[in-house]
Parts: sequence; C-alpha cells; structure tokens
Amino acid sequence: MPDSAVPLPRPPHNASPRRSFQKVFLTGLLTLLPLWLTWVVIKFVFVLLSDISRPLIGPLLHDLAITKPALGWLDQPWVQTALALIATLAVILLSGVMARRVVGQQLLRWFEIVIARIPLANTIYGSARKLLDILQTQPDGTQRVVLIDFPHNQMKSVGFVTRILREQGTGRELAAVYVPTTPNPTSGYLEIVPVERLTPTDWSVDQAMSFIISGGAVAPDTIPFSVRPLAADQPP
Repeated sequence: MPDSAVPLPRPPHNASPRRSFQKVFLTGLLTLLPLWLTWVVIKFVFVLLSDISRPLIGPLLHDLAITKPALGWLDQPWVQTALALIATLAVILLSGVMARRVVGQQLLRWFEIVIARIPLANTIYGSARKLLDILQTQPDGTQRVVLIDFPHNQMKSVGFVTRILREQGTGRELAAVYVPTTPNPTSGYLEIVPVERLTPTDWSVDQAMSFIISGGAVAPDTIPFSVRPLAADQPP
C-alpha cells in the first residue's frame, strides 16, 4: 500500500448490525403506521355502517341459507357484514337522492314532525341537526374554525365555533367551541371561550377535519398560534 493511502475507518463489528436493524425496524414502522391508521378508521366506519343494517340483513340471510342449502355461504359472518354494509350505503345514497327532490323533502319534514313529538328523541335529533347545519354555514363575524388554549395556555387545539353567547352581568361575548378528538372527530369536548381568546384561522371545515383525522399529517405549512385580538371597528 502506498504511503499516501490512508485506510478508511471501519465501524465496530457489533455496532453495525445493531444500527442496521434499528434503521430497518424504524423504516418498517413508519411505513406501516399510516396504513394501520387508515385501516383503523376505515374499519370503524365500515363496522359502524354494517351494524346499522345487520339486525335486518342477518336474519334474512340466515333463513335463506337454511331454506336453500346451496346458498349456505350466505350465513358466513363476513358475507353478512359485507351485504349489511352495502345495504346501509344504498340507504344513505337513496336518502341523498330523495332529499334533493320535493317528495323526499316532504317525507323529511313529516319525519321531523313525528320526531318532535317524542320527548327524548326530539332533543337528540334537533341538537344533531342544528350542529350539522351550523358546520355547513359560515358564522357572522367569527371564523368557524379556530384555535383555543386547550388543555392549557401553552397548547392549542382545533375547534369549531357553534354559537356566540353573552356573559351574564358583563355582556362579554363568549364562544361555544366544539373540540373534536383524533382520529375520531365524533367525540370531543365542548368549551366556552371568550371571543378575544380565540385564534382565528382561514381553514374550511373540510381542511380542519382532514387535519384532525390525520393526526396533523395533512396540514398547511403555516398556522396561526398567537391570539390576534379583534380590531375596534371589526364586528365580533
């Protein structure tokens, strides 16, 4: 070997396989984690939708499998789950088509009149209906998607303003903010926050939902964090 050639240092014999194993394991974990999260969300939605029609579809398929042995495969649990899911999706699509037509709107109004006469159901249905209507419309003077100090003032959570209230005695404006959880936004917290403590965003409801469901992976490059007080001439 010439004198000018300097041998390259070699990593320790025991450290190289260990580091290689850690890198491969971490790469595999990061590759499968989004797939696992997608599977959990999809499985939750599919099971939820299939459970809606299962009480009707299950007995029908079971009786059909008994009367016709050639169709015994209909009694398999996965078949019942798949067909129940298809039945639920069909009902949802049919409801969407009917809701766009005059006949469907009349049936919906009739259904709401019936629900209004049931003591507990009218409260649940009315509250859910109002929440969905609120999330689909832009509030007056206050951005729908905001950030609030939660669980403390050094951390922010994404929330949806559902209503503006007044503090008794002082008249100060307060916002009712629904803070959904990740990755299931159907559960969450209801916070009452002073309007001046809200951090407004320019996000739409769809963008906020994508941010919440993805655990923050689907997000813009920049986000407001500090509270920006409203101007004196700006409506609350």
